[in-house]
Amino acid sequence: MKNRIKILRAEKNISQDDLAKLVDVSRQTINAIENGKFNPSVRLALKMSKVFGCSIEDIFQLEENEK
Repeated sequence: MKNRIKILRAEKNISQDDLAKLVDVSRQTINAIENGKFNPSVRLALKMSKVFGCSIEDIFQLEENEK
């Protein structure tokens, strides 16, 4: 799954550590999601959408081979 977390963090000037604290996970979890090594739960994706003020679909997109 592709994501725009790194871009959205840069726009809001939020570090991985800051985002991790806001959504109650570790920085390593944020890093793994950003690098496509881990897909977040729906609950975590919803928390991120609230932090960034956008929809889940604005953050995460399925890649062609996942459709």
